[in-house]
Formats: sequence, C-alpha cells, structure tokens
Amino acid sequence: MTTSSNGSTEHKNEQLPMDLSDLISAVERLPAEYQAELDRPLKRVVEYTRRRRRILNLIQEALSQLRMDMKYLMFDLEATRRERDSYKDAFDGDI
Repeated sequence: MTTSSNGSTEHKNEQLPMDLSDLISAVERLPAEYQAELDRPLKRVVEYTRRRRRILNLIQEALSQLRMDMKYLMFDLEATRRERDSYKDAFDGDI
C-alpha cells in the first residue's frame, strides 16, 4: 500500500468498506517482512473494490437515465394517443 509521511494509507479520497480498512490497518501493524508479502495481494483487493464500486455507480447512473427516458417515452406515447384520438374524433365528425 502507498503510505504517506504520517504512515497512514492513502485511499485516493475514496471511502473503502470498513472491513477492508480494518484489514489494511491490521497489515500495517505487521512486521515489515509480512507487510511486503501481503502488499501486492492487498493492493489487488483494494483496486478490485474500487473498480467494483465504479461499475456499480455507472450501473446506477444508467438505470436512473433509463427510468428518465421511460418517463419521457410514456409522456410522448400519451401525447401521441391524445393527438390520434382528437384526429380520429375530428375525422369521424366530418363523415
């Protein structure tokens, strides 16, 4: 893990799950030889967690956009139906 001058791990201003933060703290308290051995796998877990969170955020944004698009489509469909019905009533009135 990348450590700053005060010895704490930098998290790129991103909140990590509490369990992962606890694990990082526990690894930092280990002797240097064990820290070196666990550094690489721990970095992979942290990156995986961040990537998963970014993907989840993208999915949530896409779902929000889809919901908004569906609302616009439903509004447009209702407006089209009203127009159709008014033209149909006007046409039927002429006959």
